[in-house]
Order: sequence, then structure tokens, then C-alpha cells
Amino acid sequence: MKGRNMTSRYPFGVCVCAATLACSLAMNISHSATAEEQASSRVVVTSSAQPLGSLDPSLANEVRAAINRAADWLAARQQPCGAWSDTNFPALTGLALQAILGSEHPARNEMAEKAAAFIVSCVQPDGGIYTKIPGRKGGGLSNYNTAICMMALHATRNPAYTRIIQNARTFVAGAQYLGDDDYRGGFGYDRETQRAYTDLLNTYYAVEAMSKTADVEDKRPAGEKRADIDWNETVKFIERMQNKPSSGPDNAGGFFYNPTDPKAGASTNREGVVVFRSYGSITYSGLLALIHAKVDRDDVRVRSAFDWACKHWSLEENPGMGEQGLYFFYNVLSKCLAAYGVDAIPVGGNRLVNWKEELAKVLVRCQKIEDKTGHGYWQNENDRYWEGNAVLVTSYSMIALEHL
Repeated sequence: MKGRNMTSRYPFGVCVCAATLACSLAMNISHSATAEEQASSRVVVTSSAQPLGSLDPSLANEVRAAINRAADWLAARQQPCGAWSDTNFPALTGLALQAILGSEHPARNEMAEKAAAFIVSCVQPDGGIYTKIPGRKGGGLSNYNTAICMMALHATRNPAYTRIIQNARTFVAGAQYLGDDDYRGGFGYDRETQRAYTDLLNTYYAVEAMSKTADVEDKRPAGEKRADIDWNETVKFIERMQNKPSSGPDNAGGFFYNPTDPKAGASTNREGVVVFRSYGSITYSGLLALIHAKVDRDDVRVRSAFDWACKHWSLEENPGMGEQGLYFFYNVLSKCLAAYGVDAIPVGGNRLVNWKEELAKVLVRCQKIEDKTGHGYWQNENDRYWEGNAVLVTSYSMIALEHL
């Protein structure tokens, strides 16, 4: 695609062995990093007792059981119209649809057909997939809803939705902000309301959606203009959201939300400059967005983001945010590391963590099981970022487990 870096020598889907990982992490994480910073970024990798990239058979059975319980829980809560949760936000149905499609529920096809029909009912004349909510800040979150819903329709593999997805791509491409400021190249919740600024979360969703649905462009009628985003400007925006070595060892390589909103707070570096703190979920979002944009694995932006993730490895919290956005963190971490193609996270200097095994254990442990039905769901006690919504959090968690 025009503007994308297509020169990657190592496909992101290829697993990385421990020796290759050790060599990669021993490299300079930034062209401008000091020798001291380079030394602190080196990780010595040792062997792991658990085979990397695999789950213990017993744990694999627990994962399948957790997914089945969650699919039963979602099946019992699908509305007659095909939607889940708040019908004002079809992305909630889109995420649940993606989760159901990855399950083996006996009613999967029936649920998927009803959910897709609801999503189609939300298609607007401009090609977006959302519900208009006049007067609401951010409106109907048109960019966010459209990106998630077009991916959900694409995941059904039903050719009947090809034209809808093509129009949605045109809508998303038209939502890219190309003004002359720090927001240039990014995407926001809605370009036509009071919340028109761009941020890394919406940019990640837009990039993922445009990457995953790119094949529908080959099915456009002859002579019809193809829809795409300006990938070069998008990558530049993502880069501006990444902390540089000057931000300090706790922040370097990680990402923040947007140029003015420090979701995880701010700190002062050695030069007395205020910098936005990096945090877990947005760092994995930034890294995954770079992967979808086909930025080379050896690119300093990719390597330094992965290095930050290794240094701040934790599944007990969303690093830098605590319980806030915890299940989105699990979701994007699973998708990111699966796409990056790495089975091991080197932590603490000389220890390898089988991230798939550790994430599986956490999600299985955190599932809430209903006494009467035996159905299972997930819900965050911290309601920020809508994570008090059990449908949203259950969808996040199912998708994360399905990537294992």
C-alpha cells in the first residue's frame, strides 16, 4: 500500500527464539541513547521450564472451558434485535461478535447472523457504522464504532458485507486528521463534534481496521477509487506519542495517549522538562499499530516499545494505570504479542516468562461463574473506560484467550 514501509525482513507472525530475542534486546534501543541507557536495556535470557509458545494441556482445557462458559453467558444476553448491551454503541456488539466467532458455541452461526444484522442496521448514509447521539460530547463515537464494526463484519467472511466494509473504509479514511499540528495523522472519536482531537487509542483501532479489511479493496468495481489512509502521516503521529530516551528510563520507548492528555500522569525529566508517563495498554496499542503499519521489526520505534513492555511486565495491573482499563490491557497485549510473534517476555534480567501461560492463568482465575447457570463472565470493579460493562469486558477477555 502506498506510504507503508514494506521492507520488513522478518514477518511479524514468525516466532522469535530465545537466542534471537537476546540479541535483539542487547541492541541499542535508540540512536540517541547514552551508553548507560544502552547497558540498562540489555536482558540476559535463560531457559524456561515451561515450553515457550504452548500451554500445559490441563491449562489449555481450562481456557477452552472458560471460553465456553463465556460464550454461554453472551448467548443468554443477546437481545432480540441481535445487539449486546447498549444499542447506541454498536461497537459493543461488534466486539461480542468477534468473540463469538472465535468460540465453538453450538449457536455461534445464529448469534453471528443476528449480530451482523444489527450492525448493518446502524450503517449511516456517510458509510460509517454508528448511531447519531446529538449533543453528546464525542457524538456517537463514529470513528471508534465504525472501525470495530467493520472488523466484526469482515470476520464473518460473508461476501454480502463487502460493500458495507468498503464504504466504512472510505468513512474511516476520511476521518483522518491532516491539520498542521501535533495531532496530524491521527484519528479521534468523532471528527464532527466537540471531541474532534486525535489520540493513540482511536488511531490504533483505525489502523487495525484498515489493515485487516484491506482485501476488500480488490473487490471494488473497475475504475472506482480505492480507500486508504495516509500511512506515512499515521506512523509519524504514532511516533510523536512515543517517549524518547530523554524522558527517562521509566518512560523511554513507551507510549502516551495524545499530545495534551496524560492519562497516566506526568513527570519531570533530568532537564526539567515535563513528560507524559508511558503506560501499559497504550504502549501495546502503539506497538500493535506499528505492526499493522508494517514498520520493520528492527526499527528503533518497534524495538524500544517492546523493550519498555519487557521492563514493565506485569499482569497484576495495567502498568502505570493500576486497575483502570485492565481488561483492555489484557486484550491488546494478547493481540500485540501474538502479532509480534514472540513467545517469551524477558524480565528481571535473566528470566523468561511464557506470556501465554501467565495470561491464561490470570484470565481463568478472574472469571466470575454464575451459581445457577454455570455461565461465566468478566467484569472490572473499576468502571473507568466502561469496564464496569460485563459484555465489553467479557468480549475483551474471550478475544484475548482465543489468541492463545
